[in-house]
Amino acid sequence: MIRLVIGHRGKLVRGALAAVLDKEPDLAVLAEYESADEILAVCAEDPGLVVVLDPLLPGKLGVPELCERLDGRPILMLIDRDDTTSIPLALSVAKESESVGVIATDISPDDLVDAVRGVAEGRPVLDGGLALVALRAGGSPLTEREREVLVLIDTGATVQEVARSLSLSTGTIRNYLSRILSKTRARSRIEAIRKAQNAGWI
Repeated sequence: MIRLVIGHRGKLVRGALAAVLDKEPDLAVLAEYESADEILAVCAEDPGLVVVLDPLLPGKLGVPELCERLDGRPILMLIDRDDTTSIPLALSVAKESESVGVIATDISPDDLVDAVRGVAEGRPVLDGGLALVALRAGGSPLTEREREVLVLIDTGATVQEVARSLSLSTGTIRNYLSRILSKTRARSRIEAIRKAQNAGWI
């Protein structure tokens, strides 16, 4: 029996994944979690678990650090093909660990089940289409100025302080932040910083 835990931001997605996987006679979903810290804690208690993981799972731990600390345990990361932030991150983690598989969220339920079995058995699982998307996406979508703004915001600086530091108006800084949120598909500055750090853009 392959025992699974699911870590994903979305409650609805977690439930749907659990419903699909739990139907299989050789798979058992033990729990669903919404933070990387919870995943680390449960895996520390039970080293035999397979983890189905959202690469942008929130928590004090970043997903790369989580995967490193899980120390070679089977992990399957689920990626949205349109999310150019998480694709490079997931592929980078998979490159560092043979136990990490990467697939797209638009695969069929049967393919999802096969991918889970694959990582559990130690077979390489990689969606070639995602690798192609990453190659086409190239490097960071942020301009050098946008990167500077985000780095300063990460220090705790206010919009006014960033504007003074860069000799720009507060309106210009707000425009930069709006573009940064759009490019990183983030809902907040904190999420934009985390995504950019995880992708190696800042």
